[in-house]
Amino acid sequence: MLQIFNSLTRQKEEFQPIEPGKVRMYVCGMTVYDYCHIGHARAMVVFDVVLRWLRVKGYEVTYVRNITDIDDKIIRRAQENGEDFHALTDRFIQAMHEDLDALGILPPTREPRATEAMADMLAMIQTLLDKGFAYVGASGDVYYDVSRFERYGQLANKRLEDLRAGARIDVEEAKDDPLDFVLWKAAKPDEPSWPSPWGPGRPGWHIECSAMSTHCLGEHFDIHGGGMDLKFPHHENEIAQSEAASGQPYVNVWMHNGFVQVNEEKMSKSLGNFFTVRDVLQRYPPEVVRLFILSSHYRGPLNYADENLDHAKASLNRLYTALRGLPVMDAPLEENWRMRFTQAMDDDFNTPEALAVLFDLAREINRLRANDETMAARLGATLKQLGAFLELLQKDPEEHFKGLPSVRGATQVPVPGVTGQGDAGAIAVSTLHDSRINELIAERTAARKSKSWAEADRIRGVLQEAGIVLEDTPKGTIWRR
Repeated sequence: MLQIFNSLTRQKEEFQPIEPGKVRMYVCGMTVYDYCHIGHARAMVVFDVVLRWLRVKGYEVTYVRNITDIDDKIIRRAQENGEDFHALTDRFIQAMHEDLDALGILPPTREPRATEAMADMLAMIQTLLDKGFAYVGASGDVYYDVSRFERYGQLANKRLEDLRAGARIDVEEAKDDPLDFVLWKAAKPDEPSWPSPWGPGRPGWHIECSAMSTHCLGEHFDIHGGGMDLKFPHHENEIAQSEAASGQPYVNVWMHNGFVQVNEEKMSKSLGNFFTVRDVLQRYPPEVVRLFILSSHYRGPLNYADENLDHAKASLNRLYTALRGLPVMDAPLEENWRMRFTQAMDDDFNTPEALAVLFDLAREINRLRANDETMAARLGATLKQLGAFLELLQKDPEEHFKGLPSVRGATQVPVPGVTGQGDAGAIAVSTLHDSRINELIAERTAARKSKSWAEADRIRGVLQEAGIVLEDTPKGTIWRR
């Protein structure tokens, strides 16, 4: 049975959906004022794997991932750029989708935007006011009264007194308690606003997710996920709002993925160690990034460093090497390997252990392939199918190895027969196309047949300089970048 660590109870629990055979899951998405960074990538890959595995388990999953397209950061960035905030958010929503598509992230069932959920937010705020859980401050802002919710702090496992100890009220705020949080912000000059019973304004961040999640999934649903940084206060405040408004439990299972560090330090723009998904994908293929992310358990820290990504790249190559040259076989999953993989994934989505199963399987394939090609091919089919559950190993092995390399700067190399690239006919590695590589290999093969060893060695050297590795096999010469 599937066991999931529940952040609310701080223990692993056997997963039991509210409605048999169906799962309703909400994950906090991006605030779209900039490009997605590697921290976003981790959360999206983690919950992509959760979604995929729930479907493998036979559940019908309704997956909702919101978009925050109005908040303070968005307004500031739009003002800095001198553009309408809609133009800003539309541009970065498109960029976000491009990044997630590149990483193989499945689309959610629904992807609501905050600006399209105003009616639901206003209705929830009014309910909280009517029930005495909210009040209108002297500034015209509407606040949630934390003292009215007895279970506040349950997710963070903190008492109200401890939380208040480090809290303070900003000068411009007119709230009764430092822990009270804003539900509706009164309009300020030159800021976007919407009409409300309390005057023009815009929603607070926390009410957005409560309104969108309950609108799409109902007042009580199965799983709510997001990054560890959202646990408090964002998710704590979601619980307080939602349960006060509905009078029933909000979410059964809370899941939080760990932080991303860069060379053992917290990733931060102020520290200059901030990497966008686009930065990373210019240097490493998407499958390498996925393997790197999944090599650490989702609840633990993930250390971003060049050597760790290089290790992930080498590891992925080992898996593809095991598949290389095997006959393609449509075979059922080998049961003992399927069971090991399933046990790992059913143990709170333990992807490092699941990957260990793949590497053990690759070693067994390599051991068998010289003496029992049929069994090696059967295991190869299992390796590919198990990899699919993580969105790995879905390329043809030859295409994987012939893929363009991840380089920090293109290297200029002389290539015979190419002109217009300087005196030596040099071209960038990244522009040496498959067709030209195959032509050079054919020329080398002809030179070898005619025993022109110097010419054959020269062509091999040219290809090596271009980052092309040749392997001479009984079936001919194969190559990879």
